[in-house]
Amino acid sequence: MAETERESMEYDVVIVGAGPAGLSAAIRLKQLDPDLSVVVLEKGSEVGAHILSGAVLDPSGLDALIPDWKERGAPITVPVKSDSFYILGEGGGIRVPNWPMPPLMSNHGKYIVSMGNVCRWMAEQAEALGVEIFPGMSCSELVHGEDGRVRGVVAGVFGLNPDGTPGPNYEPGMELLGKYVFLAEGVRGSLSKQVIERFDLQAGHDVQKYGLGMKEIWEIDPKKHQEGKIVHTAGWPLGGNAGGGGFIYHAENNQLFIGFVVHLNYRNPYLYPYMEFQRFKHHPMVAELLEGGKRVAYGARAISEGGWQSIPKVVFPGGALLGCSAGLVNLPRIKGNHNAMLSGKAAAEAAHAAIRAGREGDELTAYEEDLRSGPIAKDLKPVRNVKPLWSRFGMLGSLVLGGLDMWTNSLFKFSLFGTLKHGKTDAAATEPAARHHKIEYPKPDGVLSFDRLTNVAYSFTNHEENQPCHLKLKDPELPIRVNLPEYDEPAQRYCPAGVYEVLKEGVESPVFVINFQNCVHCKTCDIKDPRQNINWTTPQGGDGPNYPNM
Repeated sequence: MAETERESMEYDVVIVGAGPAGLSAAIRLKQLDPDLSVVVLEKGSEVGAHILSGAVLDPSGLDALIPDWKERGAPITVPVKSDSFYILGEGGGIRVPNWPMPPLMSNHGKYIVSMGNVCRWMAEQAEALGVEIFPGMSCSELVHGEDGRVRGVVAGVFGLNPDGTPGPNYEPGMELLGKYVFLAEGVRGSLSKQVIERFDLQAGHDVQKYGLGMKEIWEIDPKKHQEGKIVHTAGWPLGGNAGGGGFIYHAENNQLFIGFVVHLNYRNPYLYPYMEFQRFKHHPMVAELLEGGKRVAYGARAISEGGWQSIPKVVFPGGALLGCSAGLVNLPRIKGNHNAMLSGKAAAEAAHAAIRAGREGDELTAYEEDLRSGPIAKDLKPVRNVKPLWSRFGMLGSLVLGGLDMWTNSLFKFSLFGTLKHGKTDAAATEPAARHHKIEYPKPDGVLSFDRLTNVAYSFTNHEENQPCHLKLKDPELPIRVNLPEYDEPAQRYCPAGVYEVLKEGVESPVFVINFQNCVHCKTCDIKDPRQNINWTTPQGGDGPNYPNM
């Protein structure tokens, strides 16, 4: 097959992903030198369409980037007024007092935000500085130079038939080439995965760990709404089946951001994360809040949870990994957007200095050094053992030992545990079904809880059906041959959008079905499949969820 000929465009810096990391990098580059040419490529139909976060924002990243963000009208207007944490049982809960928690856990001075709306505002700031932003442009390939370095990306391929051949409206896309390429794709980005493997960036670093975060936006009774209140929970309904917990944030306009996170290192393949979230809403404390309200949006996203020891080398010949592509979430604080912004700023400063010195295509070692010793390191190092302690000793063990470790790190810059390892990948943590019992989940009532397909409609997801399936099976036979008998094919349950089904009725033998049109781009399948048989790739640009203000 002849190699596709494409037009190319040259920039100083090419940025993949218009999230907080990518937009921060673009803004900082233009602040440093208005003459630099900077392009941001976003696979969502608009900036913010694929952004999903809790979110309680630590403004430190934005303070460093745009100190006058308040005067510029940033959509960051709901300060946290109260902060509580509950350990739930099925019928009630115990509030854990705030005073034993180290100061780094305080949410004083933080804000409840829609990160989708924050990113839309950041895009306006970037464009005002002269940054070119192209939404609806999936980046499907890396472009390498003859010396192996990353030179750019291929973006804007449209019109492929389901079998991958060019259709009647085929557009081959363009090569966007840069002196440096920043990958700010979010968690488990498809190009970031390739770069990490090609340049062996994970060598010498621990495995990455993940959670699945699911979120709904509700409009609730104004009498029950307390703007600025945040609640976090652990315990029921997960119990000992998995790590994780819930969050409830009272945002503006009588809206409630309610969500649930399930750590993906769970062992029981019968666990059904989405249904755990739906059960959570039936807890008396939560149900009373939602009663009389209505759900207006739904979405899901994987979260990087490995923390400090899991961050790969973040530079490679020709570029850098930013934000969640590098895994910069502070798990106990449930925050990563500030670190994403700080990483974008630091990478931009390193690239600007390199370009000014006449360099291009090399490794931006100054960015690596900043990340390992600057504000991101100061945020992530003190909490590095909380996740491995939770994995080993469960929620209560993590509360006690993790709390102690955070205190000693905060006060004495010293850890009793050193730096603990995570052990297995989340895929390898999945055990055979024969070792576990099925979990019976109550049927959704259509009032507080909903089935997956009904909820996916509230993510406003759309994929052009006449294109190749973007969820690639390395071995198409493996789901039925191996995963079904060994693990009862957990893809049926771990996907929060109902993409994967095993059909048994009306067929001679079971059939594995991929409903890729439902995909909300959470990447859980790429992470949790026990045999790592599913490779998530980008569909054509603009496809996927269209989150309004997640």
